[in-house]
Amino acid sequence: MSGLLDTLRQTARLMVGMPDYDAYLRHREAHHPGQPVMDRTAFFRDRQEARYGGKNGGRCC
Repeated sequence: MSGLLDTLRQTARLMVGMPDYDAYLRHREAHHPGQPVMDRTAFFRDRQEARYGGKNGGRCC
């Protein structure tokens, strides 16, 4: 039952564009062990910049 709730939570977060920090941590541990990881705030900012663009807010001009 809790697995289903976790899946629903993750799906809802993805639908509204909220990044999954726990999935990021699992990925880093599995594929990049021993390398530094971003804290939750830095991770959120990084995902926001990747989604909406950098310094210009995604604008070209």
